Amino acid sequence: MPPRSSRPWYREPRLWLEAFVIVNIAFLSLDIWLAHSVNKFAHPAESIPLYFSIVAPLVLLAALGLGEGLGYRAAWRDLGYFVGWIAVGIGLIGLVLHLDSRFFEERTIKSLVYAAPFAAPLAYTGLGLLLIVNRMIPDDAAEWSYWVLLMALGGFLGNFVFSLTDHAQNGFFHATEWIPVVSSSFAVGFLTAPFLTSIGRKFLRLSGLVLLAQAGVGLLGAYYHLAADLQGPAPSLLTNLIDGAPVFAPLLFPNLVLLAGIALWTLRDHIEQDADAISSTI
Repeated sequence: MPPRSSRPWYREPRLWLEAFVIVNIAFLSLDIWLAHSVNKFAHPAESIPLYFSIVAPLVLLAALGLGEGLGYRAAWRDLGYFVGWIAVGIGLIGLVLHLDSRFFEERTIKSLVYAAPFAAPLAYTGLGLLLIVNRMIPDDAAEWSYWVLLMALGGFLGNFVFSLTDHAQNGFFHATEWIPVVSSSFAVGFLTAPFLTSIGRKFLRLSGLVLLAQAGVGLLGAYYHLAADLQGPAPSLLTNLIDGAPVFAPLLFPNLVLLAGIALWTLRDHIEQDADAISSTI
């Protein structure tokens, strides 16, 4: 378990990441409720992620209070591991169940496109892994930054798949539906680079601009989806939100921008340390 830091909370990336995970799991309860309301929770297993998303943030908040407020760091660690591994399991099982809805029967590209969004449950797996990493590796280690960046990279890769398969359902009827496909591919390319080669401050600044563009794409997509739902065929807005364009899906873009921003911000410190070490040897 990483040692307790003497830094104030607002300068602790570990706490930033913990808050990110708690908020995301809590928000997933609303997203799951809307998504599984399409078939009115026809399968009992569809309620599991909903209940988990309601209870898990409370457990994590209690763990945070015990660890940071009362000094019971072991409680923070163990409860986080407990929630994290359950989240990983829910995501992996959800992936199989979503694919089993149609893909495993037909095993075609068409069945993959029109099946339940197969990669969506992996959001739980990613959040669970973040909880585990946050307890295994100190946040002042470069390894911590790279693991967080890897999770953000996986998220943008998922966004690419979501944008491609979801918009393929209507044959990319609007040309603007290609925007998230192209933008997420740019994000994947930029976030892959630190794992393949050494990077500098200029690359981080350029990556920051790319991430800001991703946030803009997500907000634009949320606007388009909401506008479509407001003009939906059903008389009820709630019905249009459930059966229409998923209004929260584009918000994955700015959400992942926050996660990648945490990783790049902490990675910046290590790049500066490496640069100072090199200059001192010259």
